[in-house]
Amino acid sequence: MPIAEIKGFLLDMDGVLYHGERALPHAAEFMRLVSGRPHCFITNNPVLPPARVAEKLARLGIAKVDAAAIVTSAQATAAWLARQKADFRYFAVGGEGLHEALAAVGREDAEKAEFVVVGEGALDFEAIVTGINLIFDNDARLVGTNPDSSVDAFRDGRHVVLPGGGALIAPFAEATGRQPIFIGKPNAPLYEMALARLGLAAGECMMIGDRPDTDIVGAQRLGMKTALVRSGRFRPGEPLPDGMAPPDIDVTDLERLASVLREQWGVSGSSWCDSP
Repeated sequence: MPIAEIKGFLLDMDGVLYHGERALPHAAEFMRLVSGRPHCFITNNPVLPPARVAEKLARLGIAKVDAAAIVTSAQATAAWLARQKADFRYFAVGGEGLHEALAAVGREDAEKAEFVVVGEGALDFEAIVTGINLIFDNDARLVGTNPDSSVDAFRDGRHVVLPGGGALIAPFAEATGRQPIFIGKPNAPLYEMALARLGLAAGECMMIGDRPDTDIVGAQRLGMKTALVRSGRFRPGEPLPDGMAPPDIDVTDLERLASVLREQWGVSGSSWCDSP
């Protein structure tokens, strides 16, 4: 499908719309541009529940959206587990968003868990001990919300790098010799959950993200159009990972992406952020 005929959008947030507690330039204007088309926000970050992510978008002045428009890797993980087994038992390591998503469809059980689920956030020695023994004794499956080895964050206005889900699950995998199953980008379940909410096929949508190795590659595998915005960890001029097909659009920021989309849509107006 030509870009001009794209019906909907999936948008990553951190690195595309904001950094920490700071909205990126033109984020609000860009959201006004695409607001007339179906769109969904997706994130590998499992820490916050969707309602709190929606609050953040509003607080930063980016957009006012319903929580249903936000899909996290925690939600996708919970949905995937529910498809594997109804009323499943789990032991989870991670933040509020992961525990909330799992509790909605499963039962927490630190003694008879069938799944050990690792996200981002709280992790301590006792949690590792509990998890690895559930894997050994109960043959529990090891599941990760996302494979990111590291993630960007801001503390006291300063950029810091935090361990991502892929790094935090490593002690469980190393201790047990079990390979984890990952749900978040670049794997399909997170995209598929968002597409289902939009009621659109992958070929009818465009993924907008800042990380070629997760956002873009995963969307390409499903047949989506892709737009790489180099405002996050992946900077202007940096070469794409070896063997990766180039995205359909590769731009420095949202202002340039808006300009490209307006050209494709044949839209003119006094401001680049006028909605088509």
